[in-house]
Amino acid sequence: MEAKRWTVQIHITEEGDETFARAVLTTRDTHDLTGVGRARRNPVDEPVAEIGDELAVARALADLAARLFDVTSGDIAQFTGSAS
Repeated sequence: MEAKRWTVQIHITEEGDETFARAVLTTRDTHDLTGVGRARRNPVDEPVAEIGDELAVARALADLAARLFDVTSGDIAQFTGSAS
């Protein structure tokens, strides 16, 4: 049995009240897939950087999951003639 390793790198940047995250999935068998997320702090809220990071990363990972599902659906259709 062969163990496989997939890697997700998270890149976080901040610009003013906005936090942006990029989640990049790297596998041995496919091209990189990237999900993106954004969080914006309400100016009346306390500036807690960790909350913006968490929200932007969660959104980037959700976007990455949706993109991976789309790729998988296309692969299923290609090999079986139907999509799940």
